Amino acid sequence: MHPPVQAQGPGGAIIEVNAADLTASAVREGIAGSGCLLVRGLVPAERAALFAAGIDAALAANDAADAGDLSVDPAWYCPRPIEDRAGKTRKISRKITRAHGSLWAVHSPRMLFEVFELVDDLGLGQVMTDVLGERPVLSANKCTLRRVPCEDMLTGWHQDGSFLGDDIGSFNFWVTFTRCGVDAPGMDIVPKRFERVLESGGPGAVFDWSLSDQAVLDAAGDVPIVRPEFEAGDAMLFDHRLVHRTASSSTMARERHALESWFFTPSKYPSRGQVPLLY
Repeated sequence: MHPPVQAQGPGGAIIEVNAADLTASAVREGIAGSGCLLVRGLVPAERAALFAAGIDAALAANDAADAGDLSVDPAWYCPRPIEDRAGKTRKISRKITRAHGSLWAVHSPRMLFEVFELVDDLGLGQVMTDVLGERPVLSANKCTLRRVPCEDMLTGWHQDGSFLGDDIGSFNFWVTFTRCGVDAPGMDIVPKRFERVLESGGPGAVFDWSLSDQAVLDAAGDVPIVRPEFEAGDAMLFDHRLVHRTASSSTMARERHALESWFFTPSKYPSRGQVPLLY
């Protein structure tokens, strides 16, 4: 695999703008030119710190409730059944998500409210609507509060379209609330626009929905793979065709607090078990 480098702008690296320059046109240009747009300082540092503390509180409430504590404040944690496409409650998915340092925001009413407030305050709703051509809805089971462990993790290169489907309208708002990419897990990215979802699985792939290192190298061609350095409040905006993975190594010593929130258009909504929420 190519050694990771910092994002440096267009021409084989990630296109980036400052928060004041975030527009629908900037998102389109970023996705067309590098598969994504990096927005520096989108969330103010003070608000990012509050979000990180909120994630800690929600996860602590989750753990306390799972341990049998009946006094947990339901504002912080109140699990509810979410049906998958087979009609079965996704209790297993919730446990797996928590085991990897995450929690669906829908299970924390207070944090889900904060997510909606953040989207409104940043003006992201209008940006997404302009980019997608219609007002999107949030997926309950693709809106995740994350506290990614610092230990070396088994992660897989992937495009989210490999399990969401390719013929969809998508917009992912990924934002970190703590500094990451060097001593805390960040993100490895192929800064290139792909016009389709690549075939996943096969020899060397970590999961059946992921891509092998060789498949990623072949797809990247002469475009260098990057590992950006993120400050608290930096955001990544992309769709279901970006090739990426969690960047983790044994040298990292801090956790990363972040939000991953996927929005989809009603007219081209994924058919694979995503529960819509109107924000």
